[in-house]
Amino acid sequence: MFRSLHMKLVLIMVLIMISVMAVVGTFLVNSVTTYNIDNFLSQMTMVFTPEFISKLEDIEADAQQPEEELSALLSAYSGALGIDKYRSFYILDAGNGSYLDGSDDQLAQTLMLTPNILTAMQGKVGEDIERLSDYFDVAIPVNVDGDSGYIVGVMDTKQELTDMNWNLVTILIRAMLFGVMVAVLLSFFLAKTITTPIERLTDQATSIAEGDFGEPAEVYARDEIGILTQTFNEMAGILQDNLHTIEDERSKLNTLFTHMADGVVAFDKQGHIMHHNPEAAKMLGINFSEHTTYSEVFPDLVVQESDMADDGKYIEVDYVNRGRILKIFFAPLRGTGTVSGGIMAVLHDITQQKRLDDARKEFVANVSHELRTPLTNIKGYTETLIDAYDDIDSETRSSFLGVIYNEADRMTRLVKDLLTLTKLDYERMEASDAPVDLRDIAQRVAASMEIEARKQGVVIHCDLPADMPQVSGERDRLQQVIMNIVSNAVKYNQRGGSVTVSSDWKDSMVRLSVTDTGLGIPKEDLPRIFERFYRVDKARSREKGGTGLGLAIAREIIEFHGGTITVDSQEGKGTTVTVALPARQAEASHA
Repeated sequence: MFRSLHMKLVLIMVLIMISVMAVVGTFLVNSVTTYNIDNFLSQMTMVFTPEFISKLEDIEADAQQPEEELSALLSAYSGALGIDKYRSFYILDAGNGSYLDGSDDQLAQTLMLTPNILTAMQGKVGEDIERLSDYFDVAIPVNVDGDSGYIVGVMDTKQELTDMNWNLVTILIRAMLFGVMVAVLLSFFLAKTITTPIERLTDQATSIAEGDFGEPAEVYARDEIGILTQTFNEMAGILQDNLHTIEDERSKLNTLFTHMADGVVAFDKQGHIMHHNPEAAKMLGINFSEHTTYSEVFPDLVVQESDMADDGKYIEVDYVNRGRILKIFFAPLRGTGTVSGGIMAVLHDITQQKRLDDARKEFVANVSHELRTPLTNIKGYTETLIDAYDDIDSETRSSFLGVIYNEADRMTRLVKDLLTLTKLDYERMEASDAPVDLRDIAQRVAASMEIEARKQGVVIHCDLPADMPQVSGERDRLQQVIMNIVSNAVKYNQRGGSVTVSSDWKDSMVRLSVTDTGLGIPKEDLPRIFERFYRVDKARSREKGGTGLGLAIAREIIEFHGGTITVDSQEGKGTTVTVALPARQAEASHA
């Protein structure tokens, strides 16, 4: 209850009021008491002067009945002494302190030998007042000598002072109660003026903590609370802007994290999964869940956090998973606040890179081999001609020169094919939208291969419709492709076989097919026939003068023109190579 600021302010105001009234009451009571004591002593001093005391002593010495005459004299001064029902004078025997006479005979039963009376019995004036005693008194010795003499004194019961003090206390209590009521009301009002803006600020802070910024808090005054409210509104605005900025950055990072090509997996210090992206699940072939652990993701890979330096350096590991080669970069996650930290793994799939690197090495090795063989032959025959030119007949020299020429021509074709592939790789071939008649090209290629076909014992057939649509592209390049396909069909055919060139078109695509009756291609070799320098029968390919680049060049050219090239073959039955190219727009619309 008293934990609220409202009640604390009320309690403080009440305590302040009670404390003030208690201090004021104590001061007033003490002041009244002091005044009464001073007034009592002042009256006694004014009456019991040295002259008056001498008169008392004279009466005591000369009178027949001293106590009666002393009483009469004191009665004459009762007004000056303030004698009333609360204050009385008395006359005592100095020898034993017995009561002899006075203004109130009841003192004979109640009067005690006070310290002042005892002092007077010793011949001295007793006028010491005890503030906490229940009486005021003064005692005057009159001719006290041993057991003779009298003691004249005045005693005040303090009843009047007590009644006055009680009346004063009663007044103070009533004033205090009234003051407490006023203080409570004022404190409620004051507390309300302070706590209401604070309560609204608290509600506003709660809403902000829940993400609802809403309207700014209302400023009620220009005091400290008003300044606090204004500052709170400014802080809320800055916080909202910062949250929007953080949310934008988080959205960007989340988009990057989700769609990045590399896989990312993060684990805490206990090895439990914290974050992962879809690419990591795809690379590792794992369905991640909140219970996935490091040992399940990388069962054969142990990495200690101590292997990574505190300066954020990472370690690099090559990891093979399901036929994929992954390069994994492990980096530490440093904890902040309640976050305990952990380890992050970034996965990069280098399978294709590895294959390309292997292909590059194989390509270099193949080029070196393809160039070394003809160069070896050229060098051998040339050295023979140089060393034994006069000993060799003209027919042998002509044969040697023919071999040298063929090997040089073979290297020329290889270099030409490599240059063609280089242009295609770097897209240096210029695109052309010129109309190309595939039917005309196919017929010309068939005609040019007629002599070679007869040498091989092969017959070429052309089944090409007259209304075959045209395509767009570069005529020389497309003719190079068809020449390569028909040439292969003739070279790798068997005697008595045939080569058929046919075409059809559908869905705006023109297809040209070259079918031979050769030995066919083994099923396991079909996926690799478009690779550079790949030969099904290496010995026969070199014998026929092939470079192993023809089909690779053909695919690059056809794909450059927006088409496709496919091979369908059965070992022992023959092969069909099909080129599909988009028909020209006008031709396609007409068809």
